[in-house]
Amino acid sequence: MTKIHKLAVLSVLPIAAALIVSPAQAAERPVCPVPTKAEAKRSYDSKTDKPPRGATAIKGVRVDHLPKGFTYGQVGVNKHNGITEYGYQWSDERSEESPRHRSLWVRVVCWPKASKPAQLKNAPFIIGTFSGDTKTVRIGGRQVLTQAGDGALGHGRYAGWVKRKGVVVTVMASQPLVPELAKIIKGIKL
Repeated sequence: MTKIHKLAVLSVLPIAAALIVSPAQAAERPVCPVPTKAEAKRSYDSKTDKPPRGATAIKGVRVDHLPKGFTYGQVGVNKHNGITEYGYQWSDERSEESPRHRSLWVRVVCWPKASKPAQLKNAPFIIGTFSGDTKTVRIGGRQVLTQAGDGALGHGRYAGWVKRKGVVVTVMASQPLVPELAKIIKGIKL
């Protein structure tokens, strides 16, 4: 090996060491995104964000395809029966009754018993249960349980999947956003 090759190898080692995750570091990371105390307080106080937060509104989650046209947003946190629900809802100023109302709700649920989409029908969610006529389909490259939006969720499409054991992701897209649902689902990264 020439001196230049040795220098090149030695200069890359610190970068490689910084990028490679050891098993101990991986074990320290939470299995499921957890809201901070400040986020829980914002949820409890029903604080809204004008303008809404962007693609990283949920700590530990990235929504790569976030449609345009939202004017405000709100974080939602619920802890009950050993599970944690943590999400964000983007919305516009139109009435929820309007068929043109734009709303997107992305939520991560830390539910230790979750391991397959069919379980979502009996999931102990506070809001957004899969109680209607559900189907298991492939959307955005993921196997998801889906149903039409109903009452409390509003009009549109509701979908959910088990990202990994104990981690559930749900998405509610209002009717104007349904054509973008595959891109939205595909773009969600934990």
